[in-house]
Amino acid sequence: MSENNKETQGVGGFTHINEQGYAKMVDVSEKTDSLREAIARGSVYMKKDTLKAIAEGKIKKGDVLAVAQVGGIMGAKMTSDIIPMCHNINLYGVDIEFKADMENCKLDIEAVVKTVGVTGVEMEALTAVSIAALTVYDMCKAIDKFMVISDIHLVRKTGGKSGDFNFEQAKPEGCNPAKC
Repeated sequence: MSENNKETQGVGGFTHINEQGYAKMVDVSEKTDSLREAIARGSVYMKKDTLKAIAEGKIKKGDVLAVAQVGGIMGAKMTSDIIPMCHNINLYGVDIEFKADMENCKLDIEAVVKTVGVTGVEMEALTAVSIAALTVYDMCKAIDKFMVISDIHLVRKTGGKSGDFNFEQAKPEGCNPAKC
């Protein structure tokens, strides 16, 4: 094992701990580039009237979904600035989609993030969903302080040494992820 690979492994099986026991960012310089994609989802539960006002463009602060889309994209781009051990990644694509679910009084948010590089974009996709959801909350809080941001999770990721991941396929049978 090269000295660099030894460093990448960390101490005591922990990848983000150095020889002195302090946090470190993992060295990914010896990894090979691959196409990587991550999809994350989350929801903002709200009053039906709030969801209707968003859909009809009646929120006084402006177009909630347009602002949340830009916020989510900005969040993906700034992930390494706010998550301590994330690598700074060149993103090749970020897309955010919204789906109003009137029956369940929620706005579903999905982020798709892509890159070609040595490390994945799961955190970028999760951050994009989180910031988009927080933006929805900010834009609508004057009329609905009962909104709940929930269900943020990684749906799928492709590429890299650890291989592909699919939430629905990987979830243990009978497992409610919120209670596992």
